[in-house]
Amino acid sequence: MIIYIDENDENKRLDSYLSEITPDFSRSKIQNFIKSGNVKINNTIKKPSYILKENDKIDFEIPEEKKFEIKPQDIPIEIVYEDENMLVVNKPSGMLTHPTTIERENTLVNTLLYKFNNNLSDINGEFRRGILHRLDRNTSGLLMIAKNNKAHEFLAEQIKNHTISKKYRAIVKGVIKEDEFEINSPIGRNPNQPHKMTTRDDGKPSRTIVKVLERFKEHTYVELTLITGRTHQIRVHMKSINHPVYNDTLYGAGQGKVKTDEQVLQSYYLRFTKPFGNEIIELQIEPDEKINKVLKYLRS
Repeated sequence: MIIYIDENDENKRLDSYLSEITPDFSRSKIQNFIKSGNVKINNTIKKPSYILKENDKIDFEIPEEKKFEIKPQDIPIEIVYEDENMLVVNKPSGMLTHPTTIERENTLVNTLLYKFNNNLSDINGEFRRGILHRLDRNTSGLLMIAKNNKAHEFLAEQIKNHTISKKYRAIVKGVIKEDEFEINSPIGRNPNQPHKMTTRDDGKPSRTIVKVLERFKEHTYVELTLITGRTHQIRVHMKSINHPVYNDTLYGAGQGKVKTDEQVLQSYYLRFTKPFGNEIIELQIEPDEKINKVLKYLRS
């Protein structure tokens, strides 16, 4: 298994990360594999405590008898765009992008395997077949999928170089006075709560453009353009200016009067270059059920 680490998984311990993506092995078993040389980082054997860095290449030789297979599932999913090398889906809120140690079913990867069998890229391992980038479980919207490794590399290069345009819709707490502005604050792991991110001076450069669409008495409807793509970037940036995303309890918004499954946030716009040419693909979807539900309440 060959895996390339992106910014979503950097700063994790090597043994913890491998335990997460290969749930049939205990952490102690993973540690034994590492110590025995079954795992190499950039062609070098490291300790189980090694802290992963972005673009690290993991070469993990898994014993044949212990390989874990992900169950294909016939779960409805909206395909917004498709060609011979890739597709873009509208991931619903509540669906994980790929399996985890705890949850191995009902993810986007499960349904992709049902629809496309093995005709998906495997650069990021079996648990992430076809997956180029992720959306949080409770964030809905547009997500690119690669059908083969060459397409994966082509699109991943655009993500790395920030040449893909991504826009989100969100409802946030408080009234934002400025019509349009940029948040330019580095983001890194929260040292006290590793499952969360935070703004910090030694974090990775992170930029979000905020544009006000509509103001209400105690809330604001906004469009957010990602210049970079860090883990939880929008949620962390909006919290940092005291305007957390509506119902984002992880980042301090609390539960609003309109109940939803966490943050009211949607990836609604994508603009990218189609693999292997110069054709520009531009996609946009309508506001999702959560946004419409909260907007209806606020407008009333």
